[in-house]
Amino acid sequence: MNHVIIGNGPTGIIAAETLRKEDPQSTITVIGDEPELPYSRMAIPYYLMGGIDERGMHLRKDEQHFHNLKIDLIDVPAERVDTGARQVHLNDGRKLDYDKLLIATGSKPASAPIPGINLPGVHTCWTMDDARHIARIAKPGARVVQMGAGFIGCIILEALASRGVELTVIEMGNRMVPRMMTEGAGSLIKTWCEKKGVKVYTSTKVTGIEKAEPKSPGLLGKVEVAVGMKENEEVAGPLRVKLDNGKVLEADLVISATGVRSNIAILKDTGIKTEAGVLVDADMQTNIPGVYAAGDVAQATEFNTGDRIVNAIQPNAADQALIAARNMAGQTTHSQGTMAINVLDTMGLISSSFGQWMGIEGGDHAELTDAENFRYLRLEFKGDVVIGATSLGWTEHVGVIRGLIQSRLHLCEWKDLLMQDPTRFVDAYIARSQGGAERAA
Repeated sequence: MNHVIIGNGPTGIIAAETLRKEDPQSTITVIGDEPELPYSRMAIPYYLMGGIDERGMHLRKDEQHFHNLKIDLIDVPAERVDTGARQVHLNDGRKLDYDKLLIATGSKPASAPIPGINLPGVHTCWTMDDARHIARIAKPGARVVQMGAGFIGCIILEALASRGVELTVIEMGNRMVPRMMTEGAGSLIKTWCEKKGVKVYTSTKVTGIEKAEPKSPGLLGKVEVAVGMKENEEVAGPLRVKLDNGKVLEADLVISATGVRSNIAILKDTGIKTEAGVLVDADMQTNIPGVYAAGDVAQATEFNTGDRIVNAIQPNAADQALIAARNMAGQTTHSQGTMAINVLDTMGLISSSFGQWMGIEGGDHAELTDAENFRYLRLEFKGDVVIGATSLGWTEHVGVIRGLIQSRLHLCEWKDLLMQDPTRFVDAYIARSQGGAERAA
């Protein structure tokens, strides 16, 4: 059996290792699109913080790991897929035959339609090469403007702040992490960041970026920008970032963290059905037999609603990689459905959201806010079943909330108690999972 995996991030690597375990005799080839060993994008902030070096970003630290497992790594990008001939075409002209194919191409940054977005000095924070560029400029005192305060943006901002830069964050939404947090929680995260010295503008758009005339040596007089630079690489000068509120910000570096979208470009004209991502069934198989998808690129059935969604989080990617690989190896395994499981550390403030954290029309919710101590909890109900939750400042037993949602427990009288005091979720889970309906004293 000849297995080919397009994508060498965590999804592709977990799938390859699972395939080797389930199918010791197969040929396994993993295709990446960067001249790097497989690494974790989620490790980039830790690299920028100085906690790890580049080797620490690698998914597997043993340089012989893939050789020992007889997993072939190719760092030549895939150009297109020919599902009729069962081949993957690489952009160096090679063609790889496959019996089973896994699409694990993940996400790619969504480029905002802003004049000047492609100027030198404007970077995403997505690749190791991005990280190297950012590390050279983001020195103490550098003026950094970050566009976007979503999940990835909040992780990046902590790394930037730790480098001693003057950081300003611009977010279009009316709160931070608007696609993960309720208004109450997102607003508290903003206040927290401001207390930590980060300037945050919400409900604000960047309308343009342009080069600025250097009036002083500025940052370029303080750092050795030549260190680690490629030959003929253009040196960015200062930039001016225009906002729709009339403000103009001076910047030495602009970070674009305005979201991601599924990386499905190579699937055009393949017959593989796509919408926001690659449509897959409970086995992670596409509409083309023998072709699977997993991770940020997969559009799979949501746990509560049955709708197909792209759920770009690492726990989901790991689960889908295992399921896809086992099915590719002939071991029938079904997904129970994808579910939002978000846990975020923003400069020491822990937040999380699960399931349908935004609630549903006609559903009840219980909300508790302790703004002074940066604690927040909200539970969302459908009837007497918890279907989603948002928490801030809670670190103990938060996983129980996930259990409440995934078990679909009917709370009976416990719902009334939780509506009055949502912090009793552990008591409710224990009582109802044991079949009891009585109230706690």
